[in-house]
Amino acid sequence: MEPDRISPAAARRIALAAQGFGARRPDHVSPVHLRRTLDRLALHQIDSVNVLARAHYLPAFSRLGGYDRDLFDKAAWGARSQRRMFEYWAHEASLLPLNLHPLLRWRMARADRGLLRSEAMRRFATERRPEAMALLARIRSEGAMAASDVESSRTGWWEWSGAKTALEWLFYAGHVTTATRRRGFERVYDVPERVLPSAVLDLPTLDEASAHAALVERAGRALGIATAGELRDYFRLTPADASAAIARLVEEGVFRPVTVEGWPAAYLHHAAKRPRRIETQALLAPFDPLIWERARTERLFGFRYRIEIYVPAEKRRWGYYVLPFLLNEQIVARVDLKADRDGGRLLVRACHIEPGAPGTAMDRLEEELQTMATWLGLDVVAR
Repeated sequence: MEPDRISPAAARRIALAAQGFGARRPDHVSPVHLRRTLDRLALHQIDSVNVLARAHYLPAFSRLGGYDRDLFDKAAWGARSQRRMFEYWAHEASLLPLNLHPLLRWRMARADRGLLRSEAMRRFATERRPEAMALLARIRSEGAMAASDVESSRTGWWEWSGAKTALEWLFYAGHVTTATRRRGFERVYDVPERVLPSAVLDLPTLDEASAHAALVERAGRALGIATAGELRDYFRLTPADASAAIARLVEEGVFRPVTVEGWPAAYLHHAAKRPRRIETQALLAPFDPLIWERARTERLFGFRYRIEIYVPAEKRRWGYYVLPFLLNEQIVARVDLKADRDGGRLLVRACHIEPGAPGTAMDRLEEELQTMATWLGLDVVAR
């Protein structure tokens, strides 16, 4: 049977709806709204850059508008009874819904066996394992610790380098998780049974193939319509693992093969909505799942986007921390933003309107910049 044909415009609307765009923003954002957004996206990527706001806060703002970031912090790092997320390696370092924990235990098991790219971490899974296990025992006995706590303890057996690496291997292997974040965003580690709800830890562990299929299904639900590479990339699976999962999901009727002009072979999630139009406006963070896969962004919007944080200043074309501006079904502008917290200003260091943008683009962008400034507790938008 020939795959269904879907127009590029329809594919774009499917992708936007799957990512939570097109719905009216709530007047007041509750914990339920935030949880639904997290469940829809399946993860919020973590990044250390804080020139505007920490990356994990921004996707929820793009979809919900101004919300209380304390709600997010409680869900991510609050008391065990309040916790709705856990940190782990998914699409890079990420905050994920608790129900994904069983789907990533295979990755923890592989790390425990030393199946890692990092040679330094592999050593803690093998010949330096006793040191890592002693550190784990210390955390279990004394309580949560950050790498700085271990490195400042210079007595006796703990006079060894690599505390951060040992802790990161313990984290990767699932022996510890993030209890909280300190000032400066330093990760504090503790054993999972003191951090995560027992109902989550008691969930059954899936075999690898079933876990891969479940992760690819979540990726497909979050993307709506996607290529095999995009489905694989969402949780950073290997091509072989993702290919087997996709074949399984097609056979089960969860995915339907489709063709989109200008795309590689693609798959439509069976629950994907197919709206006739999308009405929205949003500033998109560089690590937003709508645009983090740059080739997909070009296919969806005809918009070439690269982050230039690591490009020397004199060679940047657009700016240091540039957010695309989504208006309805187009990306119509890009703005380089910085939060001047001492001065109470949202600084617009550069603004570029895209060719073909509607005449209303600048006014709508100004509205969204003011919404962002208010959300960040800044008094004015300044240029």
